[in-house]
Amino acid sequence: MARPLFIDPGLLSERAVLEAPDDRSDGQGGAVTAWIPVRTVSVHVAPLGAHRFERFDRAQGEIRHRVICRKADDVRRGLRFRLDSRILRIETAHDPDARGRFLLCLCVEDDR
Repeated sequence: MARPLFIDPGLLSERAVLEAPDDRSDGQGGAVTAWIPVRTVSVHVAPLGAHRFERFDRAQGEIRHRVICRKADDVRRGLRFRLDSRILRIETAHDPDARGRFLLCLCVEDDR
């Protein structure tokens, strides 16, 4: 079993809205994704690094973050956190010490 990970609950001082995708028909055979709020969670956000890349002959970038929150079944890959105007897409979510207390999420914030 993994060693217990010490996380100070006082670090979870930022409030984020957990959002889930809601795909709806666009009336032309496609879909439009709307994001609906699930609930508000307390989080700690720490930047991990930035990455610049080329896509379709255009420079783009992304910023990676580690987000820690209390363990909950509704926090999972494919959802996102909204912090004011910032959007952090959840790429992975796991229990870092298998004790069922916290989730460590690796998230990507698009560089706009």
